[in-house]
Amino acid sequence: MIAVLSDTHSRHATVEQALALIEQHRVDCIIHCGDIEDADTVWLFPPNTHFVFGNCDVERASLRQAIHGIGATLHEPFGRLEIDGKRIAFIHSDDQKTFRKLEHAGEYDFLFYGHSHIAAERQTGPTRVINPGALHRARVKTLVILEPRTGELVSIQVE
Repeated sequence: MIAVLSDTHSRHATVEQALALIEQHRVDCIIHCGDIEDADTVWLFPPNTHFVFGNCDVERASLRQAIHGIGATLHEPFGRLEIDGKRIAFIHSDDQKTFRKLEHAGEYDFLFYGHSHIAAERQTGPTRVINPGALHRARVKTLVILEPRTGELVSIQVE
């Protein structure tokens, strides 16, 4: 199981609530699609987290240090993982050129992205393109849990 979230924007209480919900599932890893904003937010995450930067992640040196400090992984400019035989890419998507290239490459089973603060899902060729929603500046704050083997995707609301 994979948890995917985005756009936490230094909202520590919301991140703590999201992580408590994630803990209730048997999650092997967490993917953060950018706009973390501060190192203190990173310190809330477990080591099995994979991060990419977003356009609001201006304090990159301190974010890199915190990501290294918790034993997590930073992917630049986008992330790639293979889990349960599924190829997964993730990006913030403020770089639309790279985002579109990933979306149309035909190389990935899943492409996760953030930036828009709007949960969405579509199919582009063999790739399910999914925005998990946002944990800040969203009418409804959401994240998603993915079972890669089956493709089952569950959206979880964070209060």
